[in-house]
Amino acid sequence: MEILYGLHPVEEAVRAGSRTFDHVCLARERADAKLDRLLALCRERGIRVRLEPRDHLTELAKTAAHQGVVALVRPKSLVDLEDLLAPPGGRPALLLALDGVEDPQNLGALLRTADGAGVGGVITTERRAAPLSGVAAKASAGAAEHVSVARVVNMTRALEQIKQAGIWVLGLDERSTTPYDAFDYTGPCALVLGREGAGLHELVRRTCDHLLRIPMAGAIASLNVSVAGAVVLFEAARQRRAAAASTAAAQASPASGKKQKGLGTF
Repeated sequence: MEILYGLHPVEEAVRAGSRTFDHVCLARERADAKLDRLLALCRERGIRVRLEPRDHLTELAKTAAHQGVVALVRPKSLVDLEDLLAPPGGRPALLLALDGVEDPQNLGALLRTADGAGVGGVITTERRAAPLSGVAAKASAGAAEHVSVARVVNMTRALEQIKQAGIWVLGLDERSTTPYDAFDYTGPCALVLGREGAGLHELVRRTCDHLLRIPMAGAIASLNVSVAGAVVLFEAARQRRAAAASTAAAQASPASGKKQKGLGTF
């Protein structure tokens, strides 16, 4: 069993049905509408709830930042890489690959960004990578329960497989000369982010189809990996929204003209 803590992570796990729960502990000392809502939701889903002293929750979570909510759950189910390569509905793939991100806070923040930007799945490595722990889930504010995650043994081989599926592989690298907002993200693509402080492994860097950079106006050469990921992924989301709106307008225009012409014959 794993420990999941915090109001939003536990509530989203219950709503998403992404975890198997042993039970949920709620702090006796906390009484408010948000906790009452979670209690009602757990009872609705048939999840056992215990009222425990706050100190006991702190001992379970190994932190006082549990907000009066701790759950004992089975690990989040992972998916196979192949499951991410063909998004439902015929939409072009948008993936996020993490090449050695080791800080669970960064992982959680990136999962939250991935959910908000419409990313179809996140790929991480089995070794030298932050686990999907309670810390990451808390940092994601519950978004970790809604994002598909695949773990791979070798990132370079995984990127080759992604490329074979017709998906452009884009590495974020401060040494690149191509600004991130000069790229067209409306087609299938996977963004690769490197390690905190060290960036992409050299073999991963060479495997990328394109390398992009975020221009920096100050003295610091780069952003924190989770911030950099948010900048690029929301640019991709913006371009995709604009492309979808343009396509919808183009499809509606001929139909509108035909309707007006038909009405004119009466």
